[in-house]
Amino acid sequence: MYVEVPPVVSEAPTKGDHIAVNADPTSERPDPAPRELDSATTSVSAGMGSLPPSEGPPEPTAAERQVADLIPIEADPEIARAVLDRVPLWFHTFSLDGSKELYTHGVARDHRYRIPALPEDFGGMSVLDVGTFDGFYAFLAEARGARRVVAVDNEQYREWVSSRWGVELEGGEGFAAIRELLDSEVDYRRLDAFDLDELAETFDLILCFGILHRVENPMGLLKTLRRRLAAGGQVLLETHGPADRALESSAAVHIPSAGEVYARDDFVYWGFTPAGLDAMARHAGFEGFELIEAPVIDGHPRVLGGLRSGPLD
Repeated sequence: MYVEVPPVVSEAPTKGDHIAVNADPTSERPDPAPRELDSATTSVSAGMGSLPPSEGPPEPTAAERQVADLIPIEADPEIARAVLDRVPLWFHTFSLDGSKELYTHGVARDHRYRIPALPEDFGGMSVLDVGTFDGFYAFLAEARGARRVVAVDNEQYREWVSSRWGVELEGGEGFAAIRELLDSEVDYRRLDAFDLDELAETFDLILCFGILHRVENPMGLLKTLRRRLAAGGQVLLETHGPADRALESSAAVHIPSAGEVYARDDFVYWGFTPAGLDAMARHAGFEGFELIEAPVIDGHPRVLGGLRSGPLD
């Protein structure tokens, strides 16, 4: 099913556009599901002992290891193995001990297409990572010189992890483990994306990867992000794209049925075209959406781009 997003008559939003939206935490959904795992996979990774063998994520690929190596963690091997053992499921892949042999087996697969969109140098920036899960991008921003990094997650991914893999998480344990290994100063908040105004600060760069297609009110989320963006700042946004690539040039939104995108995952509500995101961004008070890349990852279309701050009034 597709619906058309109406064009914006003026780039400047109307005054009522910035009234806070309903911050019902149930409208925020967990981070994106990984690719469908090969049912023939029989290896169970370290730290994944509670998973059925057929559901264990495979060994990290060379590409996934390359991304993980961007964050230098050089923990003692025994400490690193203890970390693997106490976290029952990892979303992100991390290289833990500097040997380039001991990695977390993250269920989020190859996400290297996001890396070129990130600054090589975050020096002096304040950064907000929305939907951080294990915190890979928050820790990467810190490693690349950001002066302040805030990472938020409402931890509703626990519901998704439980239903998909039968693993019970307390929430935030992967993030806490990596933060400890890095002796990091990243500020973690258990906070819903619709409650970001509680932070009472703005950020030079906001990372919002894999979230927009999982919220019931995507326009409301965009408006919330706009309020937290500093003048001259940017939101890097990545989300699910349209199922029909022929629609990419239209301001359409694909509405998939439950379980259509990922098996055992009913929380993918939208597939956005770049033109549709541009129209929505302008309604939300941004200058527009600038497409960076629209890759297809394991058969799933993605849209990655930037939102520049526009006038709030």
